[in-house]
Amino acid sequence: MDRELERQILDLLDRRSGNATICPSEVARFRFPDDWRSRMEQVRRAARRLMVAGEVEIVQKGRVVDPSTAKGPIRIRKCQA
Repeated sequence: MDRELERQILDLLDRRSGNATICPSEVARFRFPDDWRSRMEQVRRAARRLMVAGEVEIVQKGRVVDPSTAKGPIRIRKCQA
């Protein structure tokens, strides 16, 4: 299941232009329409794994943040070259 979430994050990002971002809730709503709120932490964990792998960045207000210390809403984007 977790690898599927990683793939879904990357698929949604591939559909966006350049440095566009997605909200973790977009993935959760798509994957788990009936109970997406309870699945948000699963999506965040998948995003953190992708960040460690160098595939995505986790941002707040356009700035890369450490997801282990970030407070409030986050967004996910492809790594910027």
